[in-house]
Amino acid sequence: MNQKIAVSVVFTSAMFINILDATIVNVALPGMARDFGTTSTAIDSVAISYMVSLAVFIPASGWLGDRFGARRVLLTAIALFTIASALCGLATNLSQLVAFRILQGVGGGMLAPVGMTLLFRAFPPHERVRASSILTIPTALAPALGPVLGGLLVTHYSWHWVFWVNIPIGIAALGFGLLFLQEPPREQAGRFDLPGFLLCGVGLATFMFGLSEGPKRGWASPEILATLIGGLTVLSAAVITESRTREPMVAVRLLGNRLLRSASLVSVAASMAFLGTLYAISLYFQDGRGMDPLQAGLSVFPEAVGVMIGAQMASRLVFPRLGPRLTVSLGLIGVTLSCALLATLGTGTSLWPARLYMVTLGLSMAHVFVTSQAVAFATISPAQTGQASTLFNTLRQIGGAAGVAFLTTSMITVGTTTATGAPNVDAYRVAFAVAAGCALIALAIAQTIKDADAGSAIRRPTATPASADTRAPA
Repeated sequence: MNQKIAVSVVFTSAMFINILDATIVNVALPGMARDFGTTSTAIDSVAISYMVSLAVFIPASGWLGDRFGARRVLLTAIALFTIASALCGLATNLSQLVAFRILQGVGGGMLAPVGMTLLFRAFPPHERVRASSILTIPTALAPALGPVLGGLLVTHYSWHWVFWVNIPIGIAALGFGLLFLQEPPREQAGRFDLPGFLLCGVGLATFMFGLSEGPKRGWASPEILATLIGGLTVLSAAVITESRTREPMVAVRLLGNRLLRSASLVSVAASMAFLGTLYAISLYFQDGRGMDPLQAGLSVFPEAVGVMIGAQMASRLVFPRLGPRLTVSLGLIGVTLSCALLATLGTGTSLWPARLYMVTLGLSMAHVFVTSQAVAFATISPAQTGQASTLFNTLRQIGGAAGVAFLTTSMITVGTTTATGAPNVDAYRVAFAVAAGCALIALAIAQTIKDADAGSAIRRPTATPASADTRAPA
């Protein structure tokens, strides 16, 4: 089988269940708390344990792919994630569920970086915009489908099914990969960078914990301040250590590549706006408008339709004609306007404008994701693709967590209810305004993208390939 097709099928399926799992589990947390006889605060450990495990293993994924082969590591990660999903559904107490979620995070942490490495090694630079449009399928569909599917499963069955729904997709992806996915030429992995692994893993896990729990426990609380400051301190030490290591676990020196740096920072700020908005709009529909999870999920779902249409527009029409900087800029202008329009919604506003704004949000965001992912690796050599993918996905993971944290904090600061207990729609309006601000920051960063740097991602295969030099231009 053509490896472009094989990699696309396996990676898309794997990323779908990985992203779906992050959104679908939140719907089931109240049911888990009732079954286990625990508090809503304690049940948060189900989500936190997965996120921390994910953060620890993302940095190691690039080295593992180069050392043992990207195909082998990807299929192992899918198998581990699928087995852990089955075990999560069988858990009989909170301790078991947390342990199995940690195991699930080990597999989930390796999926995105290793899968993206395989994808971009299968597609030459001039075809990577098309490859990036493939990535938008799980990126768009899973977050929108999660609340819908979660609401159906929890309402009509039980919380166990939010984990078991991963099993058939995981088995199918694993079987397909074993049959058709080939191992590309393996790159030189070098020695295992234990100090880098420990520093990056501990720093990321600690910082991500502080980001996710800050809105709930208060940013001024001692434990949050300790985790945020401690996480940043360890991450700073990791950057210094990795920049001086000959064979680093996370190649921070690659940020000297202007195109990778610009695309990564755009992705961080855009992820803050996009994922934060998806989180806030779901709360607006449920808490602000009194909709159940299923109704809210169906109202968020138009975003996925917009992304899938926008991905095809970006890869086939807009990017080839306008180039990366203008394509990303137009997309971010659309994201900013969509978030600003969401900030005009009230308690009595018709739901159809909100659904329309979700379509335009998805349509605009597709141009940002497709283009930034494609050009980020345009001047990265094949040997450094694994390290670059690890770096890109690590930064984007931080951006998504920060977006949810900042928008949640803005809603808590304003207050989601009035003195009489009625929904306070101003809280959601402020959150959407914050998201628009994040999109404007991304728009400013996008102006540092130079079309000339992305020549290999634009020109046709008959043209001379661009240099794979990873140094920042003088």
